[in-house]
Amino acid sequence: MSARYDFETLKTDVAEGRIDTVLAVQVDMQGRLMGKRFHAQYFIDSAWHETHSCNYLLATDIEMETVPGYKATSWEAGYGDYTMKPDLSTLRRIPWLEGTAMVICDVLDHHTHEEVPHSPRAILKKQVKRLEAMGLKAYMATELEFFLFDQTYDDARESGYRDLRLCSGYNEDYHIFQTSKEEDVMRAIRNGLYGAGITVENSKGEASAGQEEINVKYDEAVVTADQHSIVKNGAKEIAWARGKAITFLAKWSNAAAGSSSHIHQSLWSLDGKPMFYDPNGRYGMSKMMEHYVAGLLAHAEEVTYFLAPYINSYKRFVAGTFAPTKAIWSKDNRTAGYRLCGEGLKSIRIECRVGGSDLNPYLALAALLAAGIDGIEKQMPLEDPFTGDAYKAGEIREVPKTLRAATDALNKSELLRSAFGNGVVDHYVRAAEWEQEEYDRKITDWEVARGFERA
Repeated sequence: MSARYDFETLKTDVAEGRIDTVLAVQVDMQGRLMGKRFHAQYFIDSAWHETHSCNYLLATDIEMETVPGYKATSWEAGYGDYTMKPDLSTLRRIPWLEGTAMVICDVLDHHTHEEVPHSPRAILKKQVKRLEAMGLKAYMATELEFFLFDQTYDDARESGYRDLRLCSGYNEDYHIFQTSKEEDVMRAIRNGLYGAGITVENSKGEASAGQEEINVKYDEAVVTADQHSIVKNGAKEIAWARGKAITFLAKWSNAAAGSSSHIHQSLWSLDGKPMFYDPNGRYGMSKMMEHYVAGLLAHAEEVTYFLAPYINSYKRFVAGTFAPTKAIWSKDNRTAGYRLCGEGLKSIRIECRVGGSDLNPYLALAALLAAGIDGIEKQMPLEDPFTGDAYKAGEIREVPKTLRAATDALNKSELLRSAFGNGVVDHYVRAAEWEQEEYDRKITDWEVARGFERA
């Protein structure tokens, strides 16, 4: 990774004319970066302490429309301010934007200066603190898939998002010659992210025409979520600058594979010992790991909304497409929702394959940690691993098939209401209900004819 970029280095870069703009950003409910562009001198003189944003930023839908029904904010309450508190440990240069640095902000109540409980970053930090009280820390990684199009965002919008031109014409999974044709974009993404202080492992072609994957080294949970959000934003900006477009839709076309965000998870002691590893345990798994995985399975239905937050997300769960339909665990088996990786090694971990590329990383990681912690605290026993083709396994524990089903499970979840708070769960239940209401109002005959039937 490139050298850490700190506040003193920023001051030097501003004084010597290398940086003139600082992006102060927060993460919204959809996982997007929202915020302001500061003149760099003003940022280092004043705004590094705090700035402000409208509190509707944690109460909009994916089209940035204000949504009725939230207790946290509304037209009746006047849509007041949140305080954005820069976390200077996240400060970094953004090489693909000229003269620009970025910092991620925590979102605070304007009056109390306490973290807003339904802020995605606050939700994840709360679960991290629970682990710290147990003497543990989570290391996690999020693989991220997307489709690359050989046209601009404007062209795609003006066409009504029909007849889009992919950057390639055939399956390019691990295909070096095909990905060489896209290297102008993918090399810029890898190098740009590396220059922003993110340890990029690799990129590769994925399982459909035009599908790419970018992988970033595992890190502590909050760092991983921060980097995930920056990767998505950066990839889109870099593609845009080259006249290309990217989508992180979980299922952009019924004729193509879905795009996932597989989440790898392991727990470590605060002094760096791998707590999931036991050379004498089953497959090298410690009892703690078994309990954690059992918690993931026990609460798989409840956490699905945070892994698949939109109507479109559920179009991805199709047998034979490497997207799971069963919430079961298995050894190194890509047909299962949860896959054991690194059997017998200190790097042993569990991979959740349920999440799509449209997830909010903070919410997804927080929900998985809450489920795993519950398994540890209750010492849940782990069932035997599934073997064979999980798509043909019959009606064993299934991933919810619709947003409605996932929302209902979230709403009834005693686990998440305890871990996140009732107000937080109610906030995201409202977000899910609005997504469904908007879909029911706006679905078109064109979509129905192509399999996007009412869910």
